[in-house]
Amino acid sequence: MSRPLRVLYYNWVDYLDAEGRGGGVTRYQRNVIEGLNARDDTEVVFLCSGLSYDLPVRSPRWEVIRHGPECDAQKRFEIVNSGVLAPAHHSFGDPAQVSHDATRDVFFDFVDRTGPYDVIHFNNLEGLPAEVLEIKQRHPQTQVVLSLHNYYPICPQVNLWFAERETCEDFEGGARCSTCLTHQHDGRLLRVANGLSYRLRCAGLQPGSWTYDVAFRGVLGLGGRMLRMRRWLWARLGRSAQNPVLDPQSGRERADAFAQRRARMIGLINTQCDRVLCVSDAVRVLAERYGIDPGLTQVSYIGTRAAELFESSEQSKKIGPFQTLSLGYLGYMRHDKGFFFLLDALEELPVEVAAHIHVVVAARAVDAVTLARVMQLKDRLGGVTYHNGYTHDDLDAILAPVDVGVVPVLWHDNLPQVAIEMHARHIPILSSQMGGASELGNCDAMVFEAGNQGAFAERLAALLAGRIDMKAYWRNAKAPTSLPAHIEDLMDVYGTVDRPE
Repeated sequence: MSRPLRVLYYNWVDYLDAEGRGGGVTRYQRNVIEGLNARDDTEVVFLCSGLSYDLPVRSPRWEVIRHGPECDAQKRFEIVNSGVLAPAHHSFGDPAQVSHDATRDVFFDFVDRTGPYDVIHFNNLEGLPAEVLEIKQRHPQTQVVLSLHNYYPICPQVNLWFAERETCEDFEGGARCSTCLTHQHDGRLLRVANGLSYRLRCAGLQPGSWTYDVAFRGVLGLGGRMLRMRRWLWARLGRSAQNPVLDPQSGRERADAFAQRRARMIGLINTQCDRVLCVSDAVRVLAERYGIDPGLTQVSYIGTRAAELFESSEQSKKIGPFQTLSLGYLGYMRHDKGFFFLLDALEELPVEVAAHIHVVVAARAVDAVTLARVMQLKDRLGGVTYHNGYTHDDLDAILAPVDVGVVPVLWHDNLPQVAIEMHARHIPILSSQMGGASELGNCDAMVFEAGNQGAFAERLAALLAGRIDMKAYWRNAKAPTSLPAHIEDLMDVYGTVDRPE
């Protein structure tokens, strides 16, 4: 009998993180590890990096995670004092995202001393220098797998979304990256904040507790005041107190650095990875467009517990024409998610269409002005229902009246979880052509051009008139991938590894 398959998973944040940082990828990592831990033929180890720091910051090291839940304590590790802050936007423009010898060597040491591993599966590279992929040269028998949950190797902002206002289709040789951020984080202050949080956690204080919050805000507030004083003094002396990473350099030099970042990361992926898993076909197309070897890419729809709903829920009997069409929007009030496009489009709908549209919005309000716009839609539409955010337990009740889900994203959204949640409940999805949401229904008649209000209104008119064949929609629809099925797919990917008895 062969020994268990040994898999090392990497994600920048602990999959048992008390604050739930990392969103859907963290939940996905937890689900996969729990699924594999239930098997007898696998042994899973987990590593994270980019969040924990000493005060003052010392050389990078690795250790067993000493804070948070004790579950699997000896199989959860982290790199402390990484040269690369995580998540990605905390170290935007930092050359350490590509190369940082001390952090790379600590990663190599971790693998040497806790391995050997049959598979090292990176769910992203944030928090590590990309040169850790060269572990393949030290352990050629180890299969190196990278999942693309975002576009980090291509875009330091991870989402190809320029200046918080538009999708980025051409980085102009790196020049656009130089002017992309609307706000640059101060890496030194972030390390202080992360270091304080690390120490409080190790002392047994958890985020959200009264003692943690008082200590954290007090010390961080003092640190912030000291940093502002230092900046003021340096300004009076005529010197710069900027982060060294952000010291002024010529526009061309900055652009070249970003161009080199992309080229180096893609080169490392193409030469060191055995497989690149793309969470939708849209991601695969984009990855190959930007230079990732098509021989490495493979579409791997992530497993979701929502798939169980798809098997148990009935297809909607509502196929049109509709007297009133209820549209559902879940998620965030953000430009890239298309929320403000949706507001604009609903405000400008032709009267004969608007009167027959009811909209259900479940998104936490960002400000009073935006919330007022949502509520004022009642004056034009057939109805408005607003929920100030939601939890997973709320979704069945929120979505009960919804006929069609709308995913109007303006960026290359990999495969929105909100689309999967609605699709799994047999709610058809009306989406823009951006990203992977349209792959669920696989129906051109339910797709409109991103940002095109006229095209969106025309699709609503078609739905109201019953001109879209919903029976055909469900015949061609893709069933969500269940967690067990996804784990079997992963095992097929890992199965190319030869292991000794």
